[in-house]
Amino acid sequence: MASIKARKELEAKQQHQAKTVGELPKEKFSETDMLLQWNKFAQRLTDQGKKLMATYMQMNDPILEETTIKLELPNESTKEDFLQGSNELLGYLRGKLHNHDITIEVIVNESTENKYAFTPIEKFEKLKELNPNIELLKKMFDLDI
Repeated sequence: MASIKARKELEAKQQHQAKTVGELPKEKFSETDMLLQWNKFAQRLTDQGKKLMATYMQMNDPILEETTIKLELPNESTKEDFLQGSNELLGYLRGKLHNHDITIEVIVNESTENKYAFTPIEKFEKLKELNPNIELLKKMFDLDI
């Protein structure tokens, strides 16, 4: 008897969930609204100490195409890390923007990857790219790298 009752409750619950999926909100929103909520969520992650995910979110501004949010990331590993943490972001955006058709698409663009300078020589070369007069300063004061 108890198993029959439990099965009926489960079926009723599943039917209720099936109804609510069709009734989920699908309000229109602008790219500005999306960016506002995107940045609020990134700030919230930073405040919670989840700085890696927040950094991924802030690498590039996402682009909105209908209900698909397209984000460009520099490599596959960054994409995988982002996608692992994106469920919470997706739920947040769907709730705040009142549209449950929102999806996130991540595009890998190797050319967007920044080369970071770690050694003193790399740092000097990076500064020299920004301001060629650094070379003159180095020669004038006979500085070492």
